[in-house]
Amino acid sequence: MRTLSLDLRERIIASFDNEEGTREQIGARYRVSLGMVKKLLQQRRRTGDIAARHHYSGRKALIGPIHHRQMRSLLSKKPDLTLKELRHALELDCSLPAIHYALENLGLTYKKRRSVRVNKTVPTSSGRVGNGGGSKRGLIRRA
Repeated sequence: MRTLSLDLRERIIASFDNEEGTREQIGARYRVSLGMVKKLLQQRRRTGDIAARHHYSGRKALIGPIHHRQMRSLLSKKPDLTLKELRHALELDCSLPAIHYALENLGLTYKKRRSVRVNKTVPTSSGRVGNGGGSKRGLIRRA
C-alpha cells in the first residue's frame, strides 16, 4: 500500500469541510477507502496535521537512551557482565539478542576475555602420523 500524497489528503479534507458529500462518497470520488477518510479526519482532530506519520509507525524500542547510559556505566564498572546479568541489572523485560544488538549499536562488547595468557598449542608428534589401523590385510580374519 502506498502513502497518499499530501495534495490528495488536502483535497479529501477540503471536500469534507465543504460538505461535498458523505465520507463514503468522498472516499469513492478520490478512490480511497472509507477507513482512510476516517483516519485522516481523526488524525486532523487529534494532531491538527494530516501529513503522513511514518516515523511514528512500528514497534517502540524497549531499550532507550536511559538504558544506554546505564549500560555504559555498568560495563565500565564491571566489564565481564553477561547478557543475563545486564538484563537483570537494568530490570528489562526483553530478549538477550535485543541487549546484544543494543550493545553492538553502542560499540560496546560483553565478550569475556581471559586475564591470563592463552597456552599455545604445539604439535605432540614430530613425525608423520600413520593411519593408526595397520594394513587392511591384518584386519581380515581367515578361517
